[in-house]
Order: sequence, then C-alpha cells, then structure tokens
Amino acid sequence: MKEKYNKVPNILTGKDLDYLSDMFTWNYAALKKANLAHENISDNNLKDTVEKAYNLFDDNLNLVLTILQEQGGQNGE
Repeated sequence: MKEKYNKVPNILTGKDLDYLSDMFTWNYAALKKANLAHENISDNNLKDTVEKAYNLFDDNLNLVLTILQEQGGQNGE
C-alpha cells in the first residue's frame, strides 16, 4: 500500500547519502589539486582562475556539510 504525501518528507535516504558522499569526495579532491596548483603557478591570470575554482569547490563542500548537518539535526529531534 502506497502512502500519499501532501508534502514531500524531508529525509535523506541511503542513496542520497551515497550521492552526497561522492560529491564531497570529488570536490575535496579537486580542492586539494587546485590548492597545489595555486601554490605552484606563477602566471597571475591563471592563478586567479585557479583561486576561483578553489573557492567554488570549497563552497560545494560547505553546501554538502550544511545539508548533512540540517538533516542530522532534524532526524535527532
């Protein structure tokens, strides 16, 4: 028997957690590579571009962590 919801429940499934874990891993690896590249680049234009990429990856990591923190707090209530 299927339940019908008026509103989608605010939960994370195991599949959601797997996807978030993958997103975190990809962005963390890219963040580390961008950091290493930034330290070894002498061209200022390229250095600025790599810094923008670093900030993007950092924002993505923080977004994943925020999603997990919000869901963890709701599940614990």
